[in-house]
Amino acid sequence: MNPPDVNLYLVGFMGTGKTTVGRAVAHKIGFHLLDSDHEIERLQKKTIADIFAQDGEPAFRDMEREFILHGHPAERTLIACGGGLVVQPGMLALLKARGVVVCLHASIETILTRTARHRTRPLLDVANPDERVRTLYAQREPIYRQSGTLILTDGRPLNDIASHVMRAWRRDATDFVRAKQTG
Repeated sequence: MNPPDVNLYLVGFMGTGKTTVGRAVAHKIGFHLLDSDHEIERLQKKTIADIFAQDGEPAFRDMEREFILHGHPAERTLIACGGGLVVQPGMLALLKARGVVVCLHASIETILTRTARHRTRPLLDVANPDERVRTLYAQREPIYRQSGTLILTDGRPLNDIASHVMRAWRRDATDFVRAKQTG
């Protein structure tokens, strides 16, 4: 495997721009873009909300693991991961074994603004979605911070964010290939 072929996994909290940034980066580097949530919905023929309601969150987390293990190409693919994927036990190590992980990050205020427009998320189907966002953010932020290169998306133009992601991916892809060759 050569560095330009190493998969890129975008992780981060909901509302940090993983799919939007992923679309821009994938286009610029000529990768296929897959959104893990959309792919699971397509494969299961139901929405994430329906999966949570009918099968439960643990079943959904198993579907995420299966998608990362077997649901996408091993090269030249950018995967925009669902917000909770990387915080599940063992998932960060699994992602890092398969490619480069970059974490998109935003302030809680930005996330509250962005998620207010998309209340169809199953984890926000509660009496007080803002409080739920704050609680999840506090629980998950330490894991996101250690998951990979951290790139802030607050108030930055999409092209700037995409360029930063591409620089981090190129640097880390070289290290990834070197580690695979020596390890």
